[in-house]
Amino acid sequence: MQLKVFRNDIIDGLQKSSGIIPAKTGAAFLRTIWLEAVDGVLRILSTDSSLEFTGQYTAKVTEAGLCGVQGKSFFELVRRLPPGEIGLTLDAASGNLLIKQGSRRYKLPVSDRNWFQNFSPFPEGAAVTWSGDFLQELIDRVAYCISDEDTMEAMACMFLKPAEAAKVEVCGLNGHQFSLVAFLNDDIHAMLPPEGILIQKKYVAELKRWLTADEIELAISQKRLFFRTQEKDETSAKVETFSLPLSYYQYPDYNTFVSKLATDGVSTLTIDRLELVDALERVAIFNTDNNRCASFLFDGPGELSLRSQGQEAGEASETLECAFTGSLDKVAFPTKDIIDILGHFHSPKVTLTLTGAEGPCGIAGEEDADSLVIIMPMKIVEETYYSEEDIA
Repeated sequence: MQLKVFRNDIIDGLQKSSGIIPAKTGAAFLRTIWLEAVDGVLRILSTDSSLEFTGQYTAKVTEAGLCGVQGKSFFELVRRLPPGEIGLTLDAASGNLLIKQGSRRYKLPVSDRNWFQNFSPFPEGAAVTWSGDFLQELIDRVAYCISDEDTMEAMACMFLKPAEAAKVEVCGLNGHQFSLVAFLNDDIHAMLPPEGILIQKKYVAELKRWLTADEIELAISQKRLFFRTQEKDETSAKVETFSLPLSYYQYPDYNTFVSKLATDGVSTLTIDRLELVDALERVAIFNTDNNRCASFLFDGPGELSLRSQGQEAGEASETLECAFTGSLDKVAFPTKDIIDILGHFHSPKVTLTLTGAEGPCGIAGEEDADSLVIIMPMKIVEETYYSEEDIA
């Protein structure tokens, strides 16, 4: 293998490829970045045995070939080199990759060629073009409600499901919080299987790091989800593919608790979102490990009282203007959780639909169309003790 490539053409791809391989732990073949020279391009490949990254970059290839190098070391070296052309030559006699830039010379040992396993090919002819920044926004509005525990199976996944009227629903659920965002897209709706797809949260985080605001191509195979970006200019062309495995758990039927928001007897609270957040952040100062909620007391149709329950830390009480309808007197929420939820909304005002002191509470805003978050109140067992009720 022998080729020349410009450092700035490959540095982003090297960063992405090295980002998914383990640094020191795990099998040596998983710490390898593979370099393949073929047909005027350099391909950079890496995997952690689940995620797969492939980048293709314009290069001057003198001799085709394939070799693997220790990924973190190769990335750190190229990252610290100045812009300019880099020569890569596989020296079969010494078993080293020779790296040259101007007067600089380096050698890296290569990995066993037998370690290389073919990567999953992008399903050509079945791709849909999508907006990278829109997908990033979807992840932001759902991922914080996904469980961090892999043992939670489906609840440790982001769920995408085709719904009625060409809508696609994206969900996150952790047992006491639920986020649902819906959007219209005929192509994505047609691509998704009727039962939907599940992406584990740890892979969602990697996907978000990989995404940019550029357009992406999305494709689905029986076992994997693929994302591809392409950039072309007069001197170079870049194609990067990222794929991840799909999970096959049974996602909870979230319509069972969403439908409760439309039952008779619910109460509604409409309030300025930022004023509520500011007040909750002050109330949170008075929370403790045993008393970590804020009580919402409904004193009348136009008034909400917020109170802390942290007796050891003191007490807090604030009154806010609001629009309230219903018969509910009091409800308590985990203070930090509801602050986090409100921070993911854009609407100046939000409406809380309250089904009871211990029932699911839906949060929505006019400028956050087709977006709903459900949070479970804290059940008051004693005056100074609270426990969370599950919604799944």
